[in-house]
Amino acid sequence: MKKFAIAAAALLASVSVASAGGPVVVEADPVPEVVAGPGSSSGLLLPLLGLGVVAALVASSDDSASTSGSN
Repeated sequence: MKKFAIAAAALLASVSVASAGGPVVVEADPVPEVVAGPGSSSGLLLPLLGLGVVAALVASSDDSASTSGSN
């Protein structure tokens, strides 16, 4: 019985030590943020592309009434 009491006391001591302190929160180092400046043509690309689409639509438009399908 003495061995059982010693074993139980050792088990109880190890459980209390293992759960002492709670969870450990490890904070990661902040990741440096890279901020890129605007490119030289970044503000000009979309308007030029839009103008090209509009010019293509105007060039391909047909104003004749004979294509309406009615005779």
